[in-house]
Amino acid sequence: MSVLKISEENFEEEVMKSEKTVILDFYADWCGPCKMMSPIIDGVAEELGEEVKVGKVNTDENLELAQKFNIMSIPTIMIFKGGNVVKTFVGVTDKTELINAVK
Repeated sequence: MSVLKISEENFEEEVMKSEKTVILDFYADWCGPCKMMSPIIDGVAEELGEEVKVGKVNTDENLELAQKFNIMSIPTIMIFKGGNVVKTFVGVTDKTELINAVK
């Protein structure tokens, strides 16, 4: 399963209306810790496969989404179920912790 690129254009469809749990990584290209988080997010997508959707939101390109969810630090990982945020992680987060959060 590949990681989806989530933007303001597809957010409603891919996240809010998703029947699956969605893991979203809010990041920026210039952010060092975000670069460390990227292979972890890829690993989560690979391990959970079709069970969940995994997406990334570039905060520089999607300021409205970053503001809507009060993203103050990146990386911020949010887990959505039924269009609601059920868990938030700020900073580099362990793959096992992310996987356990959606199980």
